[in-house]
Amino acid sequence: MHIGRNDPCWCGSGIKYKKCHEGFDAKVAQFEKMGVPCIDRKLLKKASDVEKIKESCEINMAVHDIIASRIGPGISTQQIDDWVYEETVRRGGIPAPLNYNGFPKSVCTSINEVVCHGIPSKDIILKEGDIVNIDLSTIYNGYFSDSSRMYEIGEVSEDKKKLVRVTKEAMEKGLEMVKPFTPLINMSQAVYDHVRENGYHVVENIGGHGVGFEFHEEPYVGYTPFVVENVLMVPGMIFTIEPMVNMGTHEVVTDETDGWTVRTADGLPSAQWEIMVLVTEEGNEVLCW
Repeated sequence: MHIGRNDPCWCGSGIKYKKCHEGFDAKVAQFEKMGVPCIDRKLLKKASDVEKIKESCEINMAVHDIIASRIGPGISTQQIDDWVYEETVRRGGIPAPLNYNGFPKSVCTSINEVVCHGIPSKDIILKEGDIVNIDLSTIYNGYFSDSSRMYEIGEVSEDKKKLVRVTKEAMEKGLEMVKPFTPLINMSQAVYDHVRENGYHVVENIGGHGVGFEFHEEPYVGYTPFVVENVLMVPGMIFTIEPMVNMGTHEVVTDETDGWTVRTADGLPSAQWEIMVLVTEEGNEVLCW
């Protein structure tokens, strides 16, 4: 539908289109002609949305901090799941993974060769030398947040320490490329290059996503430029940067028994860090980590 310059803007601000999103739409149109589309404008977050999403993020990060203060050798992954459920609910939130598409727990706990979607269990006990990714997703007042952190359990080998460090660096390299009115592939390329320069491989077919109104929104966020869905990063867009980096091959396998647990095909360790990023007029803002 055509919007006149003096009509109310499509974003719902109540401001005239010419003083609100006319310039935005002109920039987007230039990139769309080059084959770099914008996501559905309904998924762009207004300032009021961002403030509510930040409240969800505060719970998410507070629960991470609690895990960091308690985790160690001898702790079961079920104990971590219990902490996540109890501490999230105590703050008025809901663990987003619980019953999501049938996932049976409140958090994903992925140890060593488990790439992602590890299911907590009383029988899985953390031991000295493990590395584990804790992936937390939170709903608060209908708004979603999502982040994951790596934890080193006791004394960890130097090769595992390097994998954890390089994965975090790759995420940070990607963040540096999050700028308004630039292609998402710039971020993906930065992640990919840093991983490959260090001799590792990025998992190709599992990536990040838009988030905020829903658990998973457009766009799919990949970290290998040759398979990435290239879209335009624009103000109001929120997505996760969460590369999964394997010490060996990029190939992974999904557990046929539980249908969730993803492992490296060669049994070598994997690491992942995840942050949740808002594209702003000036650059970016990390909302959750």
